[in-house]
Amino acid sequence: MRNPRTEPSYGTLVLGIETSCDETAAALVEDTGHAARPWRIRSNVVASQVEIHREWGGVVPELASRQHVRDICGVVERALSDGGAGWSDVGALAVTQGPGLVGSLLVGVSFAKSAAWALGKPLVAVNHLAGHIESIWLEHGRIPLPAVVLVVSGGHTSLYLIAREGDYQLLGRTRDDAAGEAYDKVAKLLGLGYPGGPILDMLAREGNDQAIRWPGTRLTNPDRNAPERDGRFDFSFSGLKTAVLRHVRGRQAELGAAPLPHGEIVDLAASFQRRVVETLIDRAFAAARWHGARAVGIAGGVSANSRLRSEAMAKAERSEIPVFIPSLALSTDNAAMIAAAGLRQLAAGRIAPADLNAAASLPL
Repeated sequence: MRNPRTEPSYGTLVLGIETSCDETAAALVEDTGHAARPWRIRSNVVASQVEIHREWGGVVPELASRQHVRDICGVVERALSDGGAGWSDVGALAVTQGPGLVGSLLVGVSFAKSAAWALGKPLVAVNHLAGHIESIWLEHGRIPLPAVVLVVSGGHTSLYLIAREGDYQLLGRTRDDAAGEAYDKVAKLLGLGYPGGPILDMLAREGNDQAIRWPGTRLTNPDRNAPERDGRFDFSFSGLKTAVLRHVRGRQAELGAAPLPHGEIVDLAASFQRRVVETLIDRAFAAARWHGARAVGIAGGVSANSRLRSEAMAKAERSEIPVFIPSLALSTDNAAMIAAAGLRQLAAGRIAPADLNAAASLPL
């Protein structure tokens, strides 16, 4: 049953807080009262920790959580200031409960619980993946349903069927590495630095994407961790990652101590990216056709990849199924998407309990 006291009304302002990994983010999103475009961003502030973690080649959980503690008060105050609002204007708070790094999540959850209690305002717990999905609605307004949405990032590669707004049905997921994780590991193997996705994307523009024919992935058996699903729309990138490793090790043995030439690196990057993007797009559109979807959405950090965006739009033109992708600012982790998902939860009357806790492996 819905609670009329907590349902959003025209002008309801939600403060979103996101600390699932290495970005401290806060945003203000308000309900517009318009069915076609129900939400409007008032502010969206992100404090990135990329420079802190770059020297380690990846996110160090302890450093991430400590930096969240340092940044969160200033980030929230900046979001309120940029949005032209004070604490008294906030109608509700939304916070990422999970999945993510538990130490990082706890910073955001503790802050949001304290603020909600002090203000006497409702608090909404948001699944990080739901936030990525709702970033599509935040960017484009209502899209045709049913829709198939690909959520692809450093930690997740999943397909969801959205039959109704706010209803997320898992269709497929990676059985090993996420696509963004594969990018990072290949970049690290090549000594290119962190984060690997943007670096490989940039280098791939110089290379020949047909230079190396990487093997594709065939999943012929159900996922042992989820035998109830047939797994036809699952992903796997560990085989591709291993193929890249063997190729690089072989070339290094041939070259001795010399590093791979730049020309080989850009060709490898382009060929690797082609294989990853083809896999993502083929699975997403196959799922869309299977379920009679009227739209395809792509969200998550890897949706910022230039080739994924261009290939998805080209596929949309050929298949006549429209594709919806958030802007770059809403593709990577941010709090505006958490606030939007919070408004969706408020509309359903879902309020977090007083004993809300972080959940590192929270399912959607």
